[in-house]
Amino acid sequence: MLRIATAGSVDDGKSTLIGRLLYDAKTVQDDQLAAITDASRRRGDAHTDLSLLTDGLRAEREQGITIDVAYRYFATPRRTFIVADTPGHEQYTRNMVTGASTADVAMVLVDARKGVREQSRRHAFLAALLGIPHIVVCVNKMDLVDHDERVFASIAEDFAAFAAPLGLTTLAFVPISALNGDNVVTPGTARMPWYTGPPLLGLLEDMPEADAEPRDPVGARLPVQYVIRPQGGEHRYYAGSMAGGGLRPGDAVTVLPSGRTSRVLALTGPDGPVEYAYPPMPVTVTLADQLDVSRGDLICRTGDEPPTARDLEATVCWMSEHGRLRAGATYLLKHTTRTVRARVTDVRHRLDVNTLATDPRADELALNDIGRVALRVGAPLPHDPYRRNRATGAFILIDEATDNTVAAGIILDMDTETADRGPDDHHHGREHT
Repeated sequence: MLRIATAGSVDDGKSTLIGRLLYDAKTVQDDQLAAITDASRRRGDAHTDLSLLTDGLRAEREQGITIDVAYRYFATPRRTFIVADTPGHEQYTRNMVTGASTADVAMVLVDARKGVREQSRRHAFLAALLGIPHIVVCVNKMDLVDHDERVFASIAEDFAAFAAPLGLTTLAFVPISALNGDNVVTPGTARMPWYTGPPLLGLLEDMPEADAEPRDPVGARLPVQYVIRPQGGEHRYYAGSMAGGGLRPGDAVTVLPSGRTSRVLALTGPDGPVEYAYPPMPVTVTLADQLDVSRGDLICRTGDEPPTARDLEATVCWMSEHGRLRAGATYLLKHTTRTVRARVTDVRHRLDVNTLATDPRADELALNDIGRVALRVGAPLPHDPYRRNRATGAFILIDEATDNTVAAGIILDMDTETADRGPDDHHHGREHT
């Protein structure tokens, strides 16, 4: 399974590209194709608009932009894909963050006529911020620049210069025409013989997942979702989905935040006993000792426990149209299967995702703003830095009065963050741009 998020500026052709992928990979049903062909004809289009396969909301079709996150599934003989078509407009940054939060690969589209724009940079940075290690830059609408190799090379050079400090594992470039299908599923050698790389689909089929080593035993994490207490049974069973590393029967484990230790007696998966549990497998654990374990506790390998703290530093995207995030505000913080109260103790800065500059004078975050905040939670919270484990390093903030999710956040590595600061930053609690 490969999870893909699209990104880029409005009108760069993200929805059309996904429609072309689905169509050329022969995963579009006849009735779907007939429906969008009819819709295209009624709108006066000269061709079948493949973007309608993903732009499902009436408001999106009328405005010609993507507002919500549309998920599409398709498969080839080699691989299965989930594609999240995320909004390009700055107004819907929160939707883009949501859609990209679980992706392995970000496909950033760039209009060949317009080059790398602010929204292209913004989405590349957000992809890196969310821990997406692989970015594929699709230089689209090459048919509108006469398939000029120099245009493609110039855009690739500009984008690579911007992305150099983002720490990406993979940065690849493909010249495409989503409208005509060149270099999407099949090679566009007739019009772009100068491009000798694989088409987009071939590149995606060979792309590693973000968690390329899911069976790595280091960092075993099992957030407890259910505690099963069978009547008359000798043992309790602790159920959840593996969020990191791996567990085997016989492993010494620690339950956090209590710090009590035991040993794994048995593991049971969806189809019966298993000898090894790894992400994202749902599993039930039997421990050798009767411990007081509750929903929200974290079972991990002894000797490799994550830090447990009440004070957190985090990067937050504010997602609510009502109200703003300010110091002193309190929320419910949901982290894996654990929910605790949290208070914002400081807004460190607001981030300009177009320039990567920080504004330390900012004291609040509004809709779609991204910034760094300090939080104090009501109970000790075992967690990992997001860059080590995306599952145990992420959280959401919930408004207690409305039950609405108002923010999404990623936990920062305190040791690394402190080491990166200069002497003045230690005093003011700010970081260099």
